[in-house]
Amino acid sequence: MSDLTTTHLYREIHEQPAVLTRLLLAERAAAADLAVEIRRRQVDHVVVAARGSSDNAARYAQYLLAAANGLPVGLATPSLFTVYAAPPRFGNALVLGISQSGQSPDIVAVLAEARRQGALTAAITNAPGSPLAQMADFVLHLHAGEERAIAATKTYTASLAAIALLSVALDEDPKRRAALEELPGVVAQALALAGVDRVAERYRYMSACVVIGRGFNYCTAFELALKLKELTYTVAEPYSSADFRHGPLALVSEGFPMVIVAPSGKMLPEMLDFMATARSRGAELLVISDHPEALALARVPLALPTGAPEWLSPLLTVLPGQLFAMHLAHARDLDVDHPRGLRKVTETR
Repeated sequence: MSDLTTTHLYREIHEQPAVLTRLLLAERAAAADLAVEIRRRQVDHVVVAARGSSDNAARYAQYLLAAANGLPVGLATPSLFTVYAAPPRFGNALVLGISQSGQSPDIVAVLAEARRQGALTAAITNAPGSPLAQMADFVLHLHAGEERAIAATKTYTASLAAIALLSVALDEDPKRRAALEELPGVVAQALALAGVDRVAERYRYMSACVVIGRGFNYCTAFELALKLKELTYTVAEPYSSADFRHGPLALVSEGFPMVIVAPSGKMLPEMLDFMATARSRGAELLVISDHPEALALARVPLALPTGAPEWLSPLLTVLPGQLFAMHLAHARDLDVDHPRGLRKVTETR
């Protein structure tokens, strides 16, 4: 078995505190400038165009920009622009493209149409010279450096941080800004979590599972399911706990593996009730949380540092999942840097 610590994926996962530190320092002014323009134009909603992990970051924006800034956020349907040639009217929107490479033609096409309609456009990308960035009125650069592993890790958390930075710039709350600025240190603590390699050995022969999150961590359920699919080839399906009760609960039988994302916050009581229901049906719970009661319900607890506000928790809850997927792939003797059939830049239309 190869040395996991020499892989690009291992290094990039552990670069995340440094990436977030650079981003939060370097892009504060750009986020403030975008916030000024959003207020000047009295933007009343946001449309996000993204694919893959960036689409999961968009789900975070749906919760954060709505809850903290009162902006409804919808996800664009790029095929309306590139295949059907029937783009909708954007109205007084911010049209935001999120793409690590900034290359995908369908995401660029959404911003091009937004500019044609006169809407405000912005891009979150790790490639400030990319076609997407050139199409945007404002750019938030991820400052992640080259991401050589195919599975996105540091660019995903950087995208979440860029969204959080914009949210803080919009409401100018010093307490929220202070919490965001403290985040890289908390991320470093979360990455020091011990024993994930041993957890992975337990699930070496797992063929299917579900990943459950809700509220701010709905995005985390999708991102962790994606990492399990692309790195370990496990059939991993994401759900909110509410949606899972509406039918998929019938999947659960004795020993069925469920990854539960349940940090402290307003959603925790619902998640505790959901976990109790799942356990009563025999599910085996792998729980990512900072809360003792949630961790006590787990067959396999993955403990997070305490103290982070719920709105920032997706930048922490994803980290044990990244480590778990990486170690599970390694336990299966898979190439963690080059999953089969995948390329780093995927161009769709």
